[in-house]
Parts: sequence; structure tokens; C-alpha cells
Amino acid sequence: MTHHQPSRRRFLAGLGAAGAAALLSGCVTSGSSGKSSSGGAVTLQSNLSAPQAKAAMEDLVAAYGKKGEVRLNTVAAETFRTQLPTYLTSANPPDVYTWYPGSVADAYARKNLLLDLGEVWASPELRGYSKALNTLCTASSGKKVFVPTTYYWWGMFYRKSNFAKWGVNEPKSWDEFLDLCDKLRSKGVTPVGLGAGGNTAWVASAWFDYLNIRVNGAAYHRDLLAGRHRFDDPEVRKVFDRWQEVLPYFDPDGTAVAFQDASTSMLNGRSAMMLIGTFFADAAPKDALDDIDFFRFPVVDPKVPLAEEAPTDGYFAGARTGRRDEVIDLMRFLGTAEAQEIYIKGSSGTVLPCHPDAKDAGTPLVLKGRRHVEEAAEITQFFNRDSSDALQPTADNALTRFIAEPKSIGSILTTWQRDAEKIWNA
Repeated sequence: MTHHQPSRRRFLAGLGAAGAAALLSGCVTSGSSGKSSSGGAVTLQSNLSAPQAKAAMEDLVAAYGKKGEVRLNTVAAETFRTQLPTYLTSANPPDVYTWYPGSVADAYARKNLLLDLGEVWASPELRGYSKALNTLCTASSGKKVFVPTTYYWWGMFYRKSNFAKWGVNEPKSWDEFLDLCDKLRSKGVTPVGLGAGGNTAWVASAWFDYLNIRVNGAAYHRDLLAGRHRFDDPEVRKVFDRWQEVLPYFDPDGTAVAFQDASTSMLNGRSAMMLIGTFFADAAPKDALDDIDFFRFPVVDPKVPLAEEAPTDGYFAGARTGRRDEVIDLMRFLGTAEAQEIYIKGSSGTVLPCHPDAKDAGTPLVLKGRRHVEEAAEITQFFNRDSSDALQPTADNALTRFIAEPKSIGSILTTWQRDAEKIWNA
């Protein structure tokens, strides 16, 4: 494991921009429900269900067991996503949740569903966190509602041994990327896996995000997701013009299989590469990790400032918890370098810690990933994280329909704008 580099100026500046853009104006009164602590085990509801991630969470809970009692409930990620509003509003809710900061957390905070974590942020454990992370974890009301623990990156992942076997190399530009796809197809290999089937249609949003930040830039992308541009604008149409150039190289079953199956196909060599986040490695065989590599999503327009997707993960707590004191203590622990190193060691080790003193796994892949993020002029999170969980289904519908009916892009974008307006105006 190697020390977390002290200078992440570009990454953190981008995070600050992403956080500021995501935290839309609104009256937020999130905070404690006023209930006194009833004692007992804190319930930690986790969506980290991949084998290595789940094992790492169990290690984390065991380590905290020396201080207090935590009951870990692990729920399949897509079930967690759809049930989260129900969890937060139930009469006897879980206490702490794995989830996302920024606009997603703020949307729940505006409904008074999140506990005020100001006491946690005032503690020594979080005092060294960057200003950008502070901003990202602050609701529109000014209250802290989230504790960040790790971040990760997206990229075009592949197996080094497969690229060597096929005699191909990483592309640098969009044209080189299309040439690579053509060469792979000529060898009988499916160039691009997707994994937008089953309950993981949201994976297709990564293609929209990246093409939009490569064609129109990160600022335009964040404004679009906030409703300050329209999905049927000419600029958005340019995104799909580019996507149509690579669409013939996609796995024809791309919207039929989930990302877990698509990543298995990539690891097995049935497809060559896949745009995915490092979380996929938590379900990869341990002996495959050293063979996994990635390249940045190809630059389309060199004049557009380089942006990358590097989402932050962590925890928030329900305002209706009956164990406030115990929750605050657990959150302090989760924000420590010790806790983040425990998680990294127990998982695939492909995430980076948020605590400035925490160590990462130090593997070549992680070192490359850190450089990848630090070289970016701006950082975006992911479609729903830069907009809202409520807007994500509109993207799922539009993008899977586009993949099936690319010639219908005009009507698809019209419908997408109409559906998005219903969310923005709600």
C-alpha cells in the first residue's frame, strides 16, 4: 500500500465544481429527528453486494465492534436503489446507509430525511478533509449530511493479455478508437461490451456522460442535468452523432445482459473492452486483477477541457434514527484513515481513500487510476449523481431506446426532454 498523495488540486477543484453545481438552491431543514438515543445496535444498510466489497464491509463492521455494535444488512444494489426512499421514510428505518453525496444526498435532505452530521465534521477525524469534499457533502441549507470515504474512476477497461494476444494497443484519439474497434471486429472479437440489461440500464449513462463531456464539456453537462439546457438541443444531438459512429461495434446483447455478465464476458475475452467503473473488479477473480488495465475514454475534441468521471462514495444517516449518539460515533469511525484502509484492504483495492492520510492499495492499476483523475481539468460524478435518482430512469429509457432505434433519435430526445421536465418541475 502506498501513501495517498497530498496534492490532488485538479481532482479536488473539479469535485468542488461538481459539488457546487449539484447542490441546487432550496430550503433544506435536514437534521436530527429529536429522538433520544435508545441504544442497541446501529443498522447499516449496504448496497455493496459484490463478493469482495461485501467481505470488506464485514471487516469494517468487525473492526468497529471493539467500540460499538453494528448490524450489517447487505442488499442487492438495484433493490437498494429502488427501496431507498422507502427505507428513509419508514416507521422503523435503518440508521446508516451507503450511498452518494452531492445532488443525490441533497434531494433527500430537502425532504428532511437525513441526519445533520455537523458534529461529525467538527471532530478531529474529519478535520483534514479538503474544502471540495466539504462542499460536496454539504446540503443547500449549509448542513453537513454525508461522510465521504472513497472515490473511484471510470475508464475503458480490458485485459492486458487479451490485447497482447490480439496485437492491439490503447487508442489515444476518437479516430484511433474507431480503428481499434474495426481491427477487433475483423478478428471476430466483439469490440465493446455494454451491460445495460436486467436492472443495470444505468450503465448506458456512462456513454452519454463521457460523450457529452468530450463534445460539449463538463460545465455544459452539469447544466444540462440541472435543467438549464434541453435534451433536445442541437448540442445534445451532436453527442448521439458520435455515439452512432461506434454503435455498430457494440455487443448486440448489450441491452439484454447486466453489467456483471458483460464484465465477465470482457474478462473471458468474448468482448474486448468495456466502459465501466472500478467497482466491477469487486466481483472479478483475484487472479485476474493484475491483468486488468484501462485507458481514458478517447478525446473527441482536443479543444474541450479534459474531464473524467470520478464518483465519491460514503455514508449518510436517516433523520428518523432512534440511535443518534451511536450513529454519530459510527460515522466518526467511518471517516478515519484506519476505516478506509480496512475497506480497501478487504475489497479489490481499486478505490482511492478520501482521508488525506489514508493509504491506497499501491498497485500499478491504482497508481494509473490516481494519475488519470489528477490529470483531469474537471471532474464529474455520474448521471444520477450530477442530477438526481429521480432523473436516472428518464436516461435509462432514452438511451436503451436509442441503442435499439438509433434512427429515431429525434423523437427520443423530444420524449426525454418531456420526461425530464416532469422531474424538474415536480
